[in-house]
Amino acid sequence: MSNDPYTPHGEARNAHERDMASGHVHRPAVDPERFASIQGWGVDRVKQDRPAVPMERTPPRLDGVHWKQPPQQVSDVEVLHSTERSGMTPVFGTTAPPRGISGMLRRVGFRFSENDLRRWLVLLMADRVDMVEGLVSDVSHGHVPNIYAEMGGRAELKHNPAGAVRKAAVVVGIAGVAWWLWRRREQDVSE
Repeated sequence: MSNDPYTPHGEARNAHERDMASGHVHRPAVDPERFASIQGWGVDRVKQDRPAVPMERTPPRLDGVHWKQPPQQVSDVEVLHSTERSGMTPVFGTTAPPRGISGMLRRVGFRFSENDLRRWLVLLMADRVDMVEGLVSDVSHGHVPNIYAEMGGRAELKHNPAGAVRKAAVVVGIAGVAWWLWRRREQDVSE
């Protein structure tokens, strides 16, 4: 016979099967000491009996605050917000206002609903355009960006050397094909 407290025997087993068939399952009381070695045991108990109750936040966050909603932040730059929201949230970020071509794309993207794929595709494209605009801005200000380091080249070489070699092989292959095509074009022009 099993020592499992959840497995009934004999007449109790028949009653248990009847209860199961009717949708009523009664389990015997479980000795908490028996399962105390299992990490996380008892987390679904009544709150007062949970192992983590002393560590839980008491009183809950935001009790006793003097406002129902934070005061509205004032902005001196354009802030884009969702079409699902009627107005601005009380607090928002202003460090990267929309600018240039990427800003125009973001304005287009924010016209669509959040569940519209066009919104996210346009915003992804705006991120890529913003990256190129940043590179152009760096060069125009006399700063030559270290693209290899900024794209995590050293970290990839350290943590994923096979991937770094594969990328380098692809770049060398593309450069080789481009050089071959350029040389071939020059030979055709000179003939």
